Amino acid sequence: MTLGWSALGQVTVVSIGATVAVVVVFTLGVLALSRREESTGGGSTGGSGAVAPAGAGLSFLVCTAAVLYGLYLIIPQFHG
Repeated sequence: MTLGWSALGQVTVVSIGATVAVVVVFTLGVLALSRREESTGGGSTGGSGAVAPAGAGLSFLVCTAAVLYGLYLIIPQFHG
């Protein structure tokens, strides 16, 4: 049995890159929510802070999509 070291290296690099990307996007979502809390003083006053929750929601949606796509790739029954 032989091992394709280049293929293993490619899988490792892509896995680490995807993990870092998902963590960064999630962190940006949390940061957007915390910035909104700071700007409104913890309360929900005014409509000017509507961009932060929308950006946070989009960030969390991208993270969810990435996780679901990863599960799709891993679970063979989905490839039917």
